[in-house]
Order: sequence, then structure tokens, then C-alpha cells
Amino acid sequence: MNKDSHTDKELQQMFGMRNIAVVGMSRNEEKAAHYVPKYLIDQGYNIIPVNPATAAILQRKSFPAVSSVPGPVEIVDVFRPSEDVLKVVKDVVTKQGIKVIWMQEGIYSEEAERIAIEKGIKVVYNRCMMIEHMRLLGTAN
Repeated sequence: MNKDSHTDKELQQMFGMRNIAVVGMSRNEEKAAHYVPKYLIDQGYNIIPVNPATAAILQRKSFPAVSSVPGPVEIVDVFRPSEDVLKVVKDVVTKQGIKVIWMQEGIYSEEAERIAIEKGIKVVYNRCMMIEHMRLLGTAN
């Protein structure tokens, strides 16, 4: 699977955004959908779990959908199978202020990408936020 064509400079600018909703965030410590958001929390990001199956993850209230998050969201980090991404993006585009949809490694939907771009939202795909953050910015700890 290919990845998006964003430059390192563009990715670094994205990491300047601090409010990240994580769709499919997990309570299972062994899953990337748990340890990647935990890493981002440790780096000072405001992580908002989006998982309708649980009330809270890492002592943070979980929401059933991005559109139900009451505060600002700038990046939506997606940990869902590729076939679920279109539904996620259709929800995401109903919330104002979202600038980036980030699909983790191995995740991509061409139709979802098209819809997001048409709404002025940048799309990153087939990349891990933790790996890219470590590569570009190092760790703060």
C-alpha cells in the first residue's frame, strides 16, 4: 500500500495541532490503538477517545462518534479497518474545525479521502502517528 505525499515539513506542521480524536481507541494495552494514543498523551497532546463500546479509556471520557465530541478537534486519528473509514469520514465532515484525517498504517479508503479533501481536510494515510512523531520530532521524555 502506498502512503500519502505529504512532506516532512507538512507533517511537522500537523504535529503543531494539539487536539486529536482517536477513532477506535482501545483499552487493550497491547494494541497500537492504545499505546499510540498513550504515547501522544505523554508528548502533551489532548487525546479524545472515540469508541462507542466503552465509557472511558486512560481516564478520558470516550465518545461514540467524532461529531459527538463537545470541544475542538483538529486531527482525527483512525484505528478502524479500511472498510469502516468511509462511515467515519462521513461523520467527521459534519464537525467544524477538523483539519486532518490521519489513517494509521495499513488503513486507507480512496472514497473517504476524496470526501475529506473536497471538504478542505488534509488526509494522511498508511502512516503511524507515533512513528512519524518520533522520526520528525523525537520524544519529549
